[in-house]
Amino acid sequence: MSTNTVYLITGAARGIGRGLTKAYLSRPNHTVIAAVRDVGTAKAKELLALPNAQGSKIILVKIESTSETDPKDVAASLGTEHGIVKIDVIIANSGIANYYGPIISTPVAELREHLQVNTIGPIILFQAMLPLLRASPGPKFIVVSSIIGSIASLKELPVPASAYGVSKAAVNYLVRKIHFEHPEVVAFPIHPGLVQTDMGNEGAVKFGFEGAPVTVADSVAAITSKIDSADREVSGTFVSYDGTNPPW
Repeated sequence: MSTNTVYLITGAARGIGRGLTKAYLSRPNHTVIAAVRDVGTAKAKELLALPNAQGSKIILVKIESTSETDPKDVAASLGTEHGIVKIDVIIANSGIANYYGPIISTPVAELREHLQVNTIGPIILFQAMLPLLRASPGPKFIVVSSIIGSIASLKELPVPASAYGVSKAAVNYLVRKIHFEHPEVVAFPIHPGLVQTDMGNEGAVKFGFEGAPVTVADSVAAITSKIDSADREVSGTFVSYDGTNPPW
């Protein structure tokens, strides 16, 4: 049975997710449940080689964001196969940004897919893992969102990302709803910055920049700091990596 601080991170194979996994494994007595779409890929297997601090370990699991069964299967197997009886922090990081363009030309299929992955996926995860979260003395549920999901900022951020933006606005609502419906859980979305990942750099170019300005290391350091200090006063707010709270 694990007495470590236990984190579950989705989208752990690359980008921010990989950075978060590496950061938490560098802390003593931490267990990181690293969720990836396919545990057999080279990127996923590379996670197993990340350095661990004393008493820390990684558990690699399959959670595909559109699956309604993967999170339930993982929740059931954690206790029987790994002795995990609680999860202290869930970071729903997995997401897509596969289409850029104005709303008039955005395919309905893209809207559906972005909502399925970026909005519904984290809620399926929360529903499956809530019993394990409740077993923690201080459970936290965080969704990596984006300021592009801020409805109030549409005028200042007229970026051509309707499918991505609406999916983040919708998940922001649902995470804030969790805050009110589950007072035992600290829950909030966080804007990680425009980060130098494959997704972030592609988006930056689409938005007219040369590349994303925020390094993965800086974003991860900020995110982990915000999560460490988060309490019920932070819960239910829209948090940003740089200390500002974006408007809803």
